[in-house]
This record gives sequence, structure tokens and C-alpha cells, in this order.
Amino acid sequence: MLRFDPFTDIDSMTQSLLGAHTGSSRRPRFMPMDLYKVDDHYVLHADLPGMDPGSIDIDVDAGVLTLTAHRSQPDDGVQWLTSERFSGRYRRQVSLGENIDVDRISASYDNGVLSVILPVTERAKPRRIEITRGGSPVACGDRTPIEA
Repeated sequence: MLRFDPFTDIDSMTQSLLGAHTGSSRRPRFMPMDLYKVDDHYVLHADLPGMDPGSIDIDVDAGVLTLTAHRSQPDDGVQWLTSERFSGRYRRQVSLGENIDVDRISASYDNGVLSVILPVTERAKPRRIEITRGGSPVACGDRTPIEA
């Protein structure tokens, strides 16, 4: 079955004009991900089905989290009947705020989903501030007026 896709020709032409990598048109286009906050940490889930966990790299440099993965295609000696799965290198970058504790970032890979836990630093967590009056602490919520 042949399918006509006019954008494939435009993509190929653009890549050749810009000097992009030539080869298979089945290269990955993107890495879908979700990012949300729970309590005192952020959670990032990235879909990477069929990846060898050893091919996945996570780096943090200058406040940027970089996810990289690679899916190989079988050797050139195969006779392809259909090739619909992307192969090649996946890469995604996320800018981190100053409130992320980069020393405690952790990751796991399960059922094709990469999960990255981004904990918030202690100094960025909400906290209750104690109010003092004349050198002695006053409980927050105490409605006693403070004299100047």
C-alpha cells in the first residue's frame, strides 16, 4: 500500500538545504512528555517505548535537563516489508528553575515510560515564619497587637 504525503518531499528538501542528517525518513520527530508538580517535587514522564534502558541518558548542565535516547534499527541485511517505527536519536531539553535540587534528581524506566523526579530545594519549600515580639516568640495567628 502506497501513501502520498506531500510533506515528506518538503521535509527532505528542507533537510538537504539546511545540511541536516540524510538517511532514513523514519527518524524520531519528538519525545512526548508530561510534567506536573506533586507536594514538594515535580514529576516528568517521557514516552520512550521500545528503548533499551542502557541507551537512555539524563544530564543536567547549567540549569538544563537533557533527555537523550537511541533506538537502533536492525542490520542493513534485512528485507523490509513495512517500516513504521521511528529509529534513531531522541532528545528533549527542559529548563530547570533555581528551586530544583539537582543533586537529588532520580529516574526510573518502566513499560516504555521514563519517569524523572525533580525535588524542590529545602529553601524553596513553603514554611511557616515565626513572629517575635520584643524578643519573645508569638504564635502565628495570635491577634494580640504588636506595639512598635
